[in-house]
Amino acid sequence: MVFYFSGTGNSKWVAKYLAQLINDEAFDIIDLKQLPNIYNEKQIGFVFPIYAWGIPEPMALFAKKLMKNKAFVFGVCTCGEDAGLAMKHFSKIYPLDSSYSIVMPNNYVIGYDIEDEQTIKNKLTNAKIKLQSISNEIKEQRKTYNVQEGSHARIKSSLVNFGFNKVARNTKSFYTTDACSGCSVCVNNCPKSSISLKNGKPVWEGQCYMCMRCINECPQQAIQYGKDTENRKRYSIKKYLEEDK
Repeated sequence: MVFYFSGTGNSKWVAKYLAQLINDEAFDIIDLKQLPNIYNEKQIGFVFPIYAWGIPEPMALFAKKLMKNKAFVFGVCTCGEDAGLAMKHFSKIYPLDSSYSIVMPNNYVIGYDIEDEQTIKNKLTNAKIKLQSISNEIKEQRKTYNVQEGSHARIKSSLVNFGFNKVARNTKSFYTTDACSGCSVCVNNCPKSSISLKNGKPVWEGQCYMCMRCINECPQQAIQYGKDTENRKRYSIKKYLEEDK
């Protein structure tokens, strides 16, 4: 079994493509109604994005609850550049035999603009090549640590990640422009159920995972986070997968 959490689709695509290569199945942990029985599984995988050089909350919680057996366990994280110590931290929650990081297109539109088309396509092409190599190692059950941690990894995965979870996950800066049609796509897509419709318009409450799904997949590009996102592009892997067919 390959378990994944994904925001704008990068980790979903990685999980499904990898599962196909290793003749396995991929499961979205948000859709699981109960913890699966993995007693007889011979290999278990986890795929998730890196959020501020750390593990997304839903994946960490899922891994803490999941039973452990004698299976070969691997983890693959997706990141815009580097992963910090996230995979080592995850391995303390659920011990990994092999760990990998894969550079994917950036989706953090609230922090900076989306990359140009060629950069995105190059990253996806390189990711596919690396996944083919990873799949061979998993089939061999090779124990390895192939993670691009980057500079100042310890500080990023501790202090910066702590600040992200404590402060940056606040939803107060989300709002919609007049372009919003009240279609409910954001409400239905939110993995934390932080969005609801009030008077036909979405409202954010409390904290969210900052997965960027709502702002990147709004059909009208009506969702904003502060003023900086108004002139920025949006990213979803769906567009590039459709072009690749």
